[in-house]
Amino acid sequence: MIDISAQHMTTTEGGTEDVQTRVVLVTGPSGAGRSTAINVLEDLGYEAIDNLPLSLVPRLLDGPSRPAPLALGLDVRNRDFSASAVIELIDRLTRNPRYQPEVLYLDCDSTTLVRRFNETRRRHPMAEAGAPLDGIQAEKDLLGPIKGRADVLVNTSEMTPHDLKAELARFFETVAANRLTVSVQSFSYKRGVPRGIDMMFDCRFLDNPHWHAELRAQDGRDAAVQHFVQADPRFTEFFDRVRDLILFVLPAHLSEGKTHLAIGFGCTGGQHRSVTLTELMSLALAEHGWQVSKRHRELERRDADAAHHTVSASTLQGTQI
Repeated sequence: MIDISAQHMTTTEGGTEDVQTRVVLVTGPSGAGRSTAINVLEDLGYEAIDNLPLSLVPRLLDGPSRPAPLALGLDVRNRDFSASAVIELIDRLTRNPRYQPEVLYLDCDSTTLVRRFNETRRRHPMAEAGAPLDGIQAEKDLLGPIKGRADVLVNTSEMTPHDLKAELARFFETVAANRLTVSVQSFSYKRGVPRGIDMMFDCRFLDNPHWHAELRAQDGRDAAVQHFVQADPRFTEFFDRVRDLILFVLPAHLSEGKTHLAIGFGCTGGQHRSVTLTELMSLALAEHGWQVSKRHRELERRDADAAHHTVSASTLQGTQI
């Protein structure tokens, strides 16, 4: 089990206590989200350093004790990078009583990595003159021994940056918080259940605005859609019962030391009913004093696809001209 505190005490042979600094080594194949992870860890309170040459890491760590936990991004593009050098660094940190090392390995399937490189039109660092897939496979082979030493392995193939942030917060929160952060999410069952959902509610039984032409292009953030969903005779009792259940269990989760609770509302398309429930439930929980964030997975994907198509059309026009 991973200690979620930034630092913890160890007892030396003489009986004195020393503070161990948490050091997270972040690596993985290019395109899997290493830079995003570094930014997330920095937001969580880590001193984050990316692309530091391996030869300089010992000099960094041999200095004075650090007041904050440390996150180091290890990139294969550094000229002194090698799997053996990283493993040697892991072993050295493990032997050093001043540090608590952990390896965060961000993995991703090759098909998704190829798509990401094609979308960004960037060359793979290990296949500058060849196909991205060749470089991806070579890099995965190089990183294989490090992946085997990973303490935390996260596959980002189906993750958005938001998903990755939530996942890393579960492992690397630097403060043993006396608060509970609640995330309320809408989603479409056709696209599968989101990762990490703790409580899930199916609202497909409610009347569907999709079948009304004047509402179809809108979503559950719009007042007209919310009014339509709320007009279903079953809505009020369903909403009240779910709200009361959530309010009943939240203090229990907090007393157990849980810091994050994810609640999901699903419907067929993830546009109307689930979005309405997410909007209204987030407001209700916030009114009761809980720290709430909300997310609409399918709306995020819709907006991202629209932006992608706009960029693609602009690029195509530029090519034709």
